[in-house]
Amino acid sequence: MRLIVLFLALPLVEIGLFVTVGGWLGLWPTLALVLASAVLGVAVLRGQGLRAMAGLQAAQAARGAILSNPLSPLAHSALIMLAGMLLLLPGFLSDAIGVLLLIPPLRRGLIHLLGRALRARAVPAEFAAAPGRRPDPAGDWVDAEFEEIAPDAPKLNRPAAPRRH
Repeated sequence: MRLIVLFLALPLVEIGLFVTVGGWLGLWPTLALVLASAVLGVAVLRGQGLRAMAGLQAAQAARGAILSNPLSPLAHSALIMLAGMLLLLPGFLSDAIGVLLLIPPLRRGLIHLLGRALRARAVPAEFAAAPGRRPDPAGDWVDAEFEEIAPDAPKLNRPAAPRRH
């Protein structure tokens, strides 16, 4: 439901900003701003592919020396590509969000917040409890023991049994 409201509200806000900025600057400067932001978006999207690969390779090389997260360059690249797409769209709100996503400290903060939110959702509540505590045995747990039994070795030199028809 929230997503539908967002999709309905965003174009209305963008239209309102177009009218406001157009009344303040005039038609041609407003259109020039929209065109310049689209050109910037294309430039960001074009250059991001190679930078994403270089960042991933650098993270992989540094992983042996320092414990770095190889997903961090991917998250940065994804947010920069999102910024490029938002700059490509016509509208001042989407351009403002796109420009904010190009600022590295804001990107790091957003990645940190998203990482915490995803980690909180990925860990089931019974495991998020105190360490060493077992989940409720009435759940979907099976407490069992097992013993691995090796299969019998095939007997290679044994004649086949006669068949009766």
